[in-house]
Parts: sequence; C-alpha cells; structure tokens
Amino acid sequence: MKIAMLARNAELYSHKRLKEAAEMRGHELDIIDTLRCYMNIASRRPEVYYNGNNLTGYDAVIPRIGASVTFYGTAVLRQFEMMGVFPLNESVAIGRSRDKLRSMQLLARDGIGLPVTAFAHDPKQTEELLKLAGDAPLVVKLLEGTQGVGVVLADTNRSAKSVVEAFRGAKVNILVQEFIKEAGGTDIRVLVVGGKVIAAMKRQGAEGEFRSNLHRGGSAKSTKISPEERSTAIRAAKSMGLNVCGVDMLRANHGSVVMEVNSSPGLEGVEKATGIDVAGKIIEYLEKNAKAGATRTKGKG
Repeated sequence: MKIAMLARNAELYSHKRLKEAAEMRGHELDIIDTLRCYMNIASRRPEVYYNGNNLTGYDAVIPRIGASVTFYGTAVLRQFEMMGVFPLNESVAIGRSRDKLRSMQLLARDGIGLPVTAFAHDPKQTEELLKLAGDAPLVVKLLEGTQGVGVVLADTNRSAKSVVEAFRGAKVNILVQEFIKEAGGTDIRVLVVGGKVIAAMKRQGAEGEFRSNLHRGGSAKSTKISPEERSTAIRAAKSMGLNVCGVDMLRANHGSVVMEVNSSPGLEGVEKATGIDVAGKIIEYLEKNAKAGATRTKGKG
C-alpha cells in the first residue's frame, strides 16, 4: 500500500512509529505537512498538490491533524476522500469529535454516560447555568481547548461564576461540567481500533493537578477495564464515527463517564505503558479495510 500521513511534525513519536510500523509491513508511507498542501477544487476532478507535485496513487490517508488546524486539515482530508482515497478517520467524524459541544450532544443522544454538562450563550444566564451543572466544585472548559489547555476547576460557586463571566466577556464559548471528585485526578484512556478495544491505560495527574494529561506532567500505567467500560468506549467511537480513537473516561460513583473522544490519540504513552504495538494494529486495520472509494460519507459535510 501507498499511504499518506497528514501531519505537521514528522519527528513526533506517534508519527515515527506509524511510519516504522507501515514500512515493517512492506508499505510506503509519506509524511505530508498538512498546511503546505493546496487544492484544485475542479468539477469531478479533485486534486491535492504538495511541493509542486500532484498527490496521486495513494491507497490510504492517515489524518494526524492538530486541533489548531482542524478547519484546513479536514478540508485537505475531504479532498483526499473525494479522490477515492481511504481515510483512517473520516473528515466528518474528526469534525464531530473536535467540537466538544457537538460531541457531547451526540454521545448523550446515544445514551452514553457523561458528566452533567451545561451550555449557554448569554452571560446573564450564568446563575442558571451553574444551577444546571450542580454545586461547586465545577469544571469550566473552553470548547476549543485541547491537552488540558482552557480547563479550569472552580472550587466555589462564586469562583465558578467569576470564571464563566470572564470567559464569556472574552467572547469564547464554554461548557460547565460537574467535577468527578471520586476520580481522584485519574482517568482511563481506552484505544479503540476498528470497533475493538486494543489497549487501556490509567493516567494519574501530577501532584496537585486535577487534569491527568500526560502533556501536563501526568503518569500512565496499564490497566484492566470492566466490560461496561469496554462497551462504553466502543459505543463512543461508533457515536463519533471514528475508526481509530482514544476515549477518555472517569470512574464516577454512578459508573464510567466519557470526558472526550480523541480522533488523533498520542501513541507514546499507551505503547510505553502497555507494551502493545498500537501503531502496528492501526496499519493492520488499514490493510484489511482500505479500499478505493470506501469512504462512507464521500466527502460530504
């Protein structure tokens, strides 16, 4: 197979591992800087160019699109889809997962456990918003945040109101969620590939840190998950329409709740914590499923 990977940084662990896994299995993988692609949007003849070359002949595309370039990255991916190239994750599914509000609405529609979540536009509704989410402590999240950035823990109702009003005054959209205290600064990251759980790790936040992101100094170790957690992760991936994703869950007193579904999960933490060849399993999925024109949405919005 000839595989294109859309990624900004070829030196990241995840990108090097995917390239290594593909080449070990006899495939050719080119890492293409997403923002340096440009497109010819011609009737019935879509094309993508990179460094002056027309990108043709690819069997599959692996989108490793950073959150800050989601708009342009999904546009490039959509162009590949319209050219009949099989995407590891489709542009529509990535768009769903990157929109925190939309993803929460879709997960709720499908009956997947979530923390109590509230959303409003008008800052005058702050009091009502906080009542919906419950008493403090509360978590206030930017809709566009990633890797724990733009997430604030408000210990009191007064501080929660101040944080919400500050964010709304800056004209940014936020969610307010209940704080799952019993999770103790830990969460579960479950890797789903092709509708199957292939690895799971427990992440622990750094001392005094309620966010468990590895980018913020957290640590990780392999963990066993319950049948309920396995089912929740698979259903969350299906709800987003993602073939490959990381599902982040917290263990609450009333069962596991999903915090986020990540369409470009990092591989370093989970591979080192579990010893599982996640990159190899992703390439294996492409081997079994990559067929020309097999994109379900055919580049539709």
